Amino acid sequence: MNLKGHQRAVPEPTRRRLPVYHHMLRQCLDGGMETVSCSQIADELHYDPTQIRKDLAVTGIKGRPKVGYDLAELVEAVETFLGWNSTRKAFLAGAGHLGSALVGYGRFNRYGLEIVAAFDRDPARIGKKVHDREVLPITKLPNLARRMHVLIGIITVPAPAAQEVADLMVQGGIRAIWNFAPIRIEAPDGVIVQNEDLYATLGVLLQRLNTTLREG
Repeated sequence: MNLKGHQRAVPEPTRRRLPVYHHMLRQCLDGGMETVSCSQIADELHYDPTQIRKDLAVTGIKGRPKVGYDLAELVEAVETFLGWNSTRKAFLAGAGHLGSALVGYGRFNRYGLEIVAAFDRDPARIGKKVHDREVLPITKLPNLARRMHVLIGIITVPAPAAQEVADLMVQGGIRAIWNFAPIRIEAPDGVIVQNEDLYATLGVLLQRLNTTLREG
């Protein structure tokens, strides 16, 4: 199987469901289970078993009739597909409260992401340490990214500065940007941008809560 070409054709909803499956499957594996079926996964997550079977098929693994999947092999297949069993270095720009929290989140390493440096333009933050990482001037990011072959950038700066920071990351050869700034950024073809709009998500949550309270 040409996995690289196959991944490009995978629908975004499938990509988003695979980590959910992984979390459940990892718990089953840690609990001593050896095999699992799509029906069992469906019962636990309240998903359609046919959809689960299609989603898992993108990893290249095949189950056995009336038996299901070897659980250890399935977990490994999902981790390989998601890139979690090979660690990628990342630079983070914006060493404020959110950026500092992300730098200190140790579980990223388990899922293939290591934040190796933090950058900022605020003189009050430059030179200080965030979870044992010295905060560097943002102007150093492009050169260091090229020298260290860093391909992932994380943006946690205020919205007005986000596009400029993204441009610096692209100059440094960064190929994937995880953007937490409350603004959509533009990037050249070949650079992946994943926007995490926390404000929009919060708005949806509060709207659903208000609707529930009114109906209740």
